[in-house]
Amino acid sequence: MKFYIATDHAGIELKDYTVDLLKQKGHEVIDLGPFTKDRVDYPDYAHKLSLSVLEDTEAQGILICGSGIGMSMAANRHEGIRAALCHDAYTATVARGHNDANVLCFGERIVGKGVAESIIDAWIAGSFDGGRHCGRVEKIEIN
Repeated sequence: MKFYIATDHAGIELKDYTVDLLKQKGHEVIDLGPFTKDRVDYPDYAHKLSLSVLEDTEAQGILICGSGIGMSMAANRHEGIRAALCHDAYTATVARGHNDANVLCFGERIVGKGVAESIIDAWIAGSFDGGRHCGRVEKIEIN
């Protein structure tokens, strides 16, 4: 699986851990930054990642900030992005299965490395269930 990943200054350590974890699991990772703990604005990175995922429709995105809230809000401003803020494996499973989410968001100040790994494993193992969920996902996109 191919992943784009980005963060803000509050998620650098968990981003670096996540990049290494994904590569160890055999996935392709495009790190969109930032690469230092210097203060940056999370919407800039959420928008950059969202545009990358929209252009590369086979890829998934991962956004990390302090809480994951700001990143998910900014990413969801893009038509075609379904960013899901996940705090555990169950929410990641449901986001993929029921909501066809294409961007995973979590917060470094909320989840630790072990929980992040379980979230990522559930995300990777999941897929869209289709069926009754298709119409609901279509209703997410309002033009």
